[in-house]
Amino acid sequence: MAPVASAVAGQDGLTLQQAFADAAERYQVPESVLLGVSYLESRWDTHQGLPSVTGGYGPMHLTDAATALADFPQPGDGGDDARGDSERPLATTVTATAPDTSGLPASLTTLDRAAGLTGLSAESLREDPSANVAGGAALLAATQKSLDQPLGPSSDPADWYGAVAAYSGADDTATAAAFADDVFGVVRGGETRTTDTGQRIALAAEPDVAPDTGQLPGLALKAAADDSQTECPDDVACEWLPAPYEEFGDGDYGNHDLADRPNDQKIDYIVIHDTEGSWDTALKLVQDPTYLAWHYTVRSADGHIDQHLKTKDVGWHAGNWYVNAKSIGVEHEGILTDPGTWYTEAMYRSSARLVRYLADKYGIPLDRQHILGHDNVPGPVTSYISGMHTDPGPYWDWAHYFELMGVPLRATAGPSGGLVTIRPDYETNQPLYTGCVTAGDTCPARGSAAVRLYTEPREDAPLVQDIGLHGTTGASTTGVNDTGARASTGQQYAVAGRDGDWTAIWYLGQKAWFHNPKAHPTAVNAKGLVITPKEGLTDIPVYGRAYPEAAAYPSTVPVQAVSALSYKLLAGQHYVIGLKTQGEYFRAVTFDASQHVVVRGAQEYYEIQFGHRIAYVKADDVTVQRSQDC
Repeated sequence: MAPVASAVAGQDGLTLQQAFADAAERYQVPESVLLGVSYLESRWDTHQGLPSVTGGYGPMHLTDAATALADFPQPGDGGDDARGDSERPLATTVTATAPDTSGLPASLTTLDRAAGLTGLSAESLREDPSANVAGGAALLAATQKSLDQPLGPSSDPADWYGAVAAYSGADDTATAAAFADDVFGVVRGGETRTTDTGQRIALAAEPDVAPDTGQLPGLALKAAADDSQTECPDDVACEWLPAPYEEFGDGDYGNHDLADRPNDQKIDYIVIHDTEGSWDTALKLVQDPTYLAWHYTVRSADGHIDQHLKTKDVGWHAGNWYVNAKSIGVEHEGILTDPGTWYTEAMYRSSARLVRYLADKYGIPLDRQHILGHDNVPGPVTSYISGMHTDPGPYWDWAHYFELMGVPLRATAGPSGGLVTIRPDYETNQPLYTGCVTAGDTCPARGSAAVRLYTEPREDAPLVQDIGLHGTTGASTTGVNDTGARASTGQQYAVAGRDGDWTAIWYLGQKAWFHNPKAHPTAVNAKGLVITPKEGLTDIPVYGRAYPEAAAYPSTVPVQAVSALSYKLLAGQHYVIGLKTQGEYFRAVTFDASQHVVVRGAQEYYEIQFGHRIAYVKADDVTVQRSQDC
């Protein structure tokens, strides 16, 4: 095939939609297949020429590990921490290291291959979206030819299943098939989207496409891993890689606790993390008996999932022992502070299927009161607040994630509903963040799921204060890891006021304003149940865990303090209810699981959306109201 440098690279004014059409024609690939593959890799975004966590560039996610790793940053926040209770200290923060690419998919070399096929320079393939699309088309065509399948822009998309599966870079049949199935799902259903550069891209639906899945054996991939131990939906590639449960001296053990959920404890939450390092590093850590364990890890390149713990068991992942005991932890290969990190569509889709499956299995509502980021988990006591982790951070696209789970975040009331659901447009919402690489530096502008909160309805006003995070005299900042003045997509808050294009919410015991213009709203109206302090109380305490009252503990179990956080919830304020629960404590401090005990009390709590993180209040302290009646 002749080089296309003169036809593609550096052409001013060439739209991305036209680039797909031109590349499809030149390399004899059906345009729908090319668009479908690109959508699954990047949702057609360019990411300003910055690489994904697995070294992929541009709309076609052409991978160039050597260049991506040349300036690999040291992140400011670890992805995992330990139990977060009074009985075990927090683990050392994970420090990211340059990934060992030997264990990653072969797709890490696709940019070099594309350069050889097209004659385009590696630089143009990384930085020029049109060249990048041409490179992806050339790769698909080369694979199609090697499989002895028909070429041509008008060829039947169904005949391209093998080439699409190979494009995933996966080395096993299950992962490659899952990728190809997703691509052809996009082709059948169609997609339309405005990209991160403001271009509108459309893929017309072809509902009758029935891909030839019989091409898969021709790729000579290894057999799918044994998934008999896994708890995963059928439409994801899932492998059992167990975390060890071992004793290692002085009565210590790791890296999780055996339990019998949901028989002994209800699972209320699924916690979304990022690994703050490579896939290889994460898998090494989770197999270290002296470290920590979580339930699942999702790979960025292709959405492959490894399960490490049975969901009945309790992982050490959230930094809050109460939340650990009530949750499932899902890690995603990524680094929130890396200015070049972005997550693939394959990762989002695979993870969304997993979370939807787990939510169905355990009766967990699909909302932001139950599907938490690690950055939404509260410090169990005041001394832990400043050390709580902040992943997956402001760049995780919660709106898209919930769309993929089949529960898009939409308005559920009119302006008098009394609540708002935070819902900015991810691509165009680009607030300033700092500290991605070094303190005070400005992070690259890119889409964000979060809005910033001010003390007054103007952007030059001070940010709202988080006394638990910064003390009574410290100020919130624009730092990428500073959650003190931040509300995230899907979170719901009671409306505290409106002023023109600004909306106020109750947040950490104060009124917090965010920009919410009618022309480009950053929140939608909602209604629901809220709590407020009982009449006669000027304020009430809030808690980071819902532990039982002292009288509930048997003599063999030490009483755990019901310790209030440093915040106050004041009379006249309202906060959205997530769930109601009885106080509960899982006592598990020995290797012998027969000695583990669940203590339940009579004290009832409400989980509320209090700030960026959730919190708990005692039911005895509050009155429950409909938000529209406040």
